[in-house]
Amino acid sequence: MPKTIKRSTAIALIFLSVVITLVLSIFVNFAIQMYVGNIFDPVNIVSQNESNKDESHDATYNKADKLIDFIEKNYYKDTSDINFDTGIYKGIFRSLNDPYSIYMDADEFRSFNESSEGSYGGIGIQIEPGKDNLITVVSAFEDTPGERAGLINGDKIIKVNGQEVYAEGMDEAIKMMKGEPGTDVTITILRPDEDVFDVEITRAKIVLKSVKSHIIDQSAQKIGYIKINSFDNKVYQEFVDHFEKLEADGIKSLIIDLRNNPGGSLDQCVKLADYILGEQLIVYTENRAGTRNDYQSDSRKIDIPYVVLVNGGSASASEILTGAIKDTNSGVIIGETTFGKGLVQSVLPLAGEDGFKITTAQYYTPNGSYIHEKGIEPNIVIKQSEDYDADDESTDVQLQKAIEVLSN
Repeated sequence: MPKTIKRSTAIALIFLSVVITLVLSIFVNFAIQMYVGNIFDPVNIVSQNESNKDESHDATYNKADKLIDFIEKNYYKDTSDINFDTGIYKGIFRSLNDPYSIYMDADEFRSFNESSEGSYGGIGIQIEPGKDNLITVVSAFEDTPGERAGLINGDKIIKVNGQEVYAEGMDEAIKMMKGEPGTDVTITILRPDEDVFDVEITRAKIVLKSVKSHIIDQSAQKIGYIKINSFDNKVYQEFVDHFEKLEADGIKSLIIDLRNNPGGSLDQCVKLADYILGEQLIVYTENRAGTRNDYQSDSRKIDIPYVVLVNGGSASASEILTGAIKDTNSGVIIGETTFGKGLVQSVLPLAGEDGFKITTAQYYTPNGSYIHEKGIEPNIVIKQSEDYDADDESTDVQLQKAIEVLSN
């Protein structure tokens, strides 16, 4: 920051530029986004009142100016490489005490967008902030270094390369775990009822396949199986393509596997639910003003029996689809209680290639259930076998139960 400008003035100008960016975004149709897991959909945002400055703001700027000056003069290490402005922005969001609302600098925001597109260098896990301020593994994506290393739902990441990490600084932990394919990272895991242990994982290029399918042949009928790994921005069309192929091959019933699906695009989830379900309410959201937005499906639906598989790694958008099916008895839910994330975030880029996300609403299932930190209990609860082998369907007791239900 130039010495010829008072730091308090500079900070005020920075805050003013953010406000102006928000105002301009309305007129240039910025791609403001909303998401429930890790993918975005367009939403509207109301700009702040540019003139809403008062003496308390001036006092805050002056205090920040004096604190930074004091630190620069008295801290026992050199501070020339520290970006105090970024610290101020992050502190604003941390004051919300909401781990889902964060400021991201340019590198972090770029990394966030790369993950949302489903291709990046890393270990292939979905994480969420825990109530205990520890970083919690929701799921390890199929056929990724994280899955091969044995990371599971509920694992707590407490160190990355020997450095302690916490949920409040999850963006920093993510940056440390990502990196060039072929390089190694050491993760320290706290797992319930086990000793703390380290896992060395070799990073790889993570390219997520949203949907895959095959036919399970039974003596009396063909059962279609569709696995949805995430709700990225292509999942709706991929699901339709897979289902139509299975339908042409003569399936009589369907298994939709949402296990270890951490969520994604609200828009894609609603489109997919509309394709599967008949005319009904899919989900509704409410903001703090009580404004309610309903998402409805039309009368077209999949007209064969189906079962949905879920577990503790099924979160967010997966829970929206699961709740819509369960509340209307449209299909049978089998497996274990889902993760329990019932919040919606809005994501906005800023002019400097940085950005932020902030929780703007809660969502509810058709019957009005708020599932945050509770999850959804399946119609048929069945824990996965300790002998489960991903390469051997006969060891998958949840899948076998789904086959049994559809066969009867």
